[in-house]
Amino acid sequence: MTDEITFAAHRARLFAIAYRMLGVRADAEDVVQDAWLRWQGADTRGLQSAEAWLVTVVTRLSIDRLRAAIAEREAYEGLWLPEPLVAVDEETPEAQAERASDLSLAYMWMLQRLGPEERAAFLLRQVFDYDYADVAQQLGKSEAACRQMVSRAGERVQKPQSRFDIPPETHRQLLQRFVQAAATGEKAAVRALLAEDLELVGDGGGKVKSFGIVITDPDKIAALYAGMHKLGAVEYRPALVNGEPGLLRFIDGQLESAQGFLSDGQRITGIYVVRNPDKLAGVLR
Repeated sequence: MTDEITFAAHRARLFAIAYRMLGVRADAEDVVQDAWLRWQGADTRGLQSAEAWLVTVVTRLSIDRLRAAIAEREAYEGLWLPEPLVAVDEETPEAQAERASDLSLAYMWMLQRLGPEERAAFLLRQVFDYDYADVAQQLGKSEAACRQMVSRAGERVQKPQSRFDIPPETHRQLLQRFVQAAATGEKAAVRALLAEDLELVGDGGGKVKSFGIVITDPDKIAALYAGMHKLGAVEYRPALVNGEPGLLRFIDGQLESAQGFLSDGQRITGIYVVRNPDKLAGVLR
């Protein structure tokens, strides 16, 4: 097997790791490209596992890049959500491959509580299912240290309700009812579909108006959605947003946001709204 074929066989997993670490498509692609360049220049003749070598390189590159990104994000205006991965046609192979609750905007939002190495250890063990010996080798740390990092991370990251707990069609139907309720302009109709323990996270990036804080008042959130028609002609289109049924919102024909949702199957428990136009630029390409 040639080096190019070997690398291609692992590219999807390498991108998946880098994106979950960084939350930015271009940064993840840059890390994978950098790994490819290093792979081309490496002596791989005595290599026991190409996957282990490549995952180690991508993980360490991602840790370094995330450290720099964290410093940059301290100056970011408002709340930071990842650049959304959006599939309009949910039946494509790419969309099917990304149907994972550990990719959702809600999960990525919670991962920001973790430091770079802690995040890497947690993802490699809990999401990508590497054993602790592999994680230790990939991070250049002891198994005991990796176990401790994963344990601490698990205390701070609660896995959101996933499509494996709630059938995708149930989730999708709830979003349809939510869109229909918002279209009536009646706050009570929207409010009936929102859970009491709800959070709304919005990312405008300083480019468009955003609250800058997490909103947890369901009455306020209901009023926001019921009143959206005041801004212009509002249209919601279903899409797969980071592996979960979500919505694209258009105002006067222009894409205004990509939205991910959590639900318990009956009510919406979380709304994650990416409005920063820089992060929406690649959505409809």
